[in-house]
Parts: sequence; C-alpha cells; structure tokens
Amino acid sequence: MTPNERTRLARQASEILIDNDRGDYTVPTKGLYPFQWNWDSCLSALGLAALDEDRAWREMETLFAHQWPDGMVPHIIFHQADEGYFPGPEIWQTGRPVPTSGITQPPVAGFAARRIFERSQDRTAYAPRVRSLIEKIDRWHAFLYDARDPQGEGLVAVIHPWESGRDNTIDWDEPFRHVPREGITPYRRRDVEHADPAHRPTKAQYDRYIWLVEHFRGHAWNNAVLHNASPFRVVDPAFNAILIRSCADLSELAGMLGAEDIAEANRSRAEKGLAALESLWSEADGQYLCLDRTTGRLVRSLSVGGLLGVLAAIPQERARAIGDRIAALMTRCAYPVPSHDPSDPLFDAKRYWRGPVWLIVNYLLADGLKAAGLSEQAASLRAGSLALIEKSGFAEYYDPLTGEPCGGDRFTWTAAMVLEFLRGADGELGRI
Repeated sequence: MTPNERTRLARQASEILIDNDRGDYTVPTKGLYPFQWNWDSCLSALGLAALDEDRAWREMETLFAHQWPDGMVPHIIFHQADEGYFPGPEIWQTGRPVPTSGITQPPVAGFAARRIFERSQDRTAYAPRVRSLIEKIDRWHAFLYDARDPQGEGLVAVIHPWESGRDNTIDWDEPFRHVPREGITPYRRRDVEHADPAHRPTKAQYDRYIWLVEHFRGHAWNNAVLHNASPFRVVDPAFNAILIRSCADLSELAGMLGAEDIAEANRSRAEKGLAALESLWSEADGQYLCLDRTTGRLVRSLSVGGLLGVLAAIPQERARAIGDRIAALMTRCAYPVPSHDPSDPLFDAKRYWRGPVWLIVNYLLADGLKAAGLSEQAASLRAGSLALIEKSGFAEYYDPLTGEPCGGDRFTWTAAMVLEFLRGADGELGRI
C-alpha cells in the first residue's frame, strides 16, 4: 500500500469516527445502533486515541460511569431516547438512573486501556484518570468471576448470546434449544428496517433472545441468581480469552501506576483462567470449543470464537495450531477470516456471525498471532483486512467469499481497526 493510499484510508476512517462521535461517546453507526455499546466503545477508543487521546479516555470513562453497583458494565447505555432500536429501555427495565441493558459484553477494556496508555505522549498527565479507570475495570473482572463462575473453575459463562458479542453464531444452535420461545410479549424488530433481513439473526433466534431478557427481568436483574437461573449458560472460549488477556494487561497497567493490589489480583485471575482454558481445547479440531455448562458437554462448532483463544498467552503449540487453522481458512475464502468454517453446511456467508468477516476479529487474531511470534501470519491477516476495506469500504461485516459489505455502513469500530492496522509494525500511524 502506497503512502498516499494509507493517508486516504486513514482520513476516511477518521471522518467516520468524527461522524459517529456524540461528544462523550460514539455510536456504532447511525440508525441501526443509536446508543453506546460496551466492547464497541472500548475498541473504538483505540482509534480515537490516534486523533485525540483525551477523547479516547473520555469514551471509556463514559462507559464506566454507568457501571452497576455489583461491578457489571452493561452492554448498552441508552443515553438518549430513540424509537428506532429494539429492545429499548422500556423492555429492559433495569431501573438505572440512565437506562442500560441488563447484561454485559466481552471485557476488552483492560486490553484497550493498556495499549492507549503505553502509546501516550504524556503519561504523567493522564495517570490519575487511568488510575481511577483501572479500579473500575478491576471491579468488572471481579464481577465476572464472582457472578459467572460460581464454582470457581476459572472460566466464566455467558448467560445470553448477546453477551458474547457473536449473537447468532452457530456455536449457540445446540445450547439455544434449552431456551423457550413461547409466552413472550409480542414485539417489533427494528434492525431489519435498517439492514437486509437475510443478513440478520432469524425470528426464531430473536424470540429466544427476548425470552431470556424477560426471564432475567422477572428475576429483577439480580446477578447473584441469574447464572443458575438461565437455561443458556455457555463457556465461550472467545469471551474467556478476551477476559484473560484483559486481566493480564490490566495487571501490567496497574503495575505501571503503582496499584500493586490490582496488579496481583488480575495476574492471579489470568493465570487461573489460562490453565482452565485448556479444558476447552480440541486436538482433533486444532482450536478451542464452547462448553455448554447446562449439559457439561463441549459443542463441536468450528467458529472464530475457538480461534480467538490465541489472544491469550496460550501454549505455543496451541497458537501454532490456531495459526494453521487460520491459514487453511484463508485458502477457502477470498477475504479473511470467516466467522465460521465454510465447510460446515450451516455456514452462511452473509448472515451476521454465521460466516461473515469482522474486522475487529481480524485485529484481535492478528494481535494474538504476533504476540505468539507468528508475525508473518499476522502481517498476512493485516494485509488481507486492508485489501477488504479498499474493496468494500467501512462496513459492519463482509461476505468472506465475495467481499460484499453487509450490515451497517460507516461503522465506528471498523474505522478504528483500520487506523490500528495502518499503524503497522512500527506503531506509527503517520499523518492523517
């Protein structure tokens, strides 16, 4: 890619971040997602930091200003009323001063905070704010291990598919059968008014999503009981690898800031989680698998969720096996990395998390591969990602076979990941 092409892409990405900026938070995109989303916001902060570090920290501070008393950080903050989204605050009814959802999302905050702080041009000025933020991230990590790992196994469960960030992945098909569809309040979806219904989760899936929301609402959003009360309890290797990595990164960041108690607590969590993650490894498949905690059985579903284990400091032989899996997937698709193995009959190239490429996944995979010493594979993934953007723009996700853009357009975290990829190996973005 020429310097002019890099500059052009960086400017386009920056314009999208600015366009989706609401002052103290970003929306993922206009129309389809009009509020602040948890892991979108933290990953978007990485891109914002290239434009304005103060604004990047404010993004994360705004998210954590709505942390629940028990430590949970909700997956949506409803800052302003907008009837164009379902389910809105009138469905969640969480009783928060500023309405929020009642579930969480993949905890990337520790990972993002360390990366932004290490690149900071003025650590001394930002240290007090970051010190306050890491205390809140630590409380979130503690919440996850307390509320979603009640037996202290070292792995946490998601209790709603939306918590994983991979709403309709094929991984959930089997565990989702435990969740009823009957008895829910009639509803009108709004997502299919903004995007092609063929690219979105099905009605049957949405019925179960809403059943779980109403079920949790019936338990007054009491996180002390929701894990055991949920008929959907899945140990997702992607969620856990992200949590393990964020614990490790938070430990390092806390150490830089002299918060030794936080550093030690998160180092211990990361070590225990990493050892427990081995129970999800499938030698035959060369990747990690989900565990259905309601049955105690692994779910043989070859999704990108099982590859995201490489984001954590897994054993070298595991990282190499995942690298081989990614390389094989890249030979089957025009653009990397499909969210599900195309050889699976259930693969769907355009339907949300059942096949499409997501740039945030490519970024996290590339980061894990590079950390594992697989730099050539990481560089190949970076180059393939930028080629996809050059072809199809800043979409929410993409068909891995054709590169066709799908879902929402001018997407914030896609733009943020482009800025991250453009930094390259030297960590310098250059002029925008």
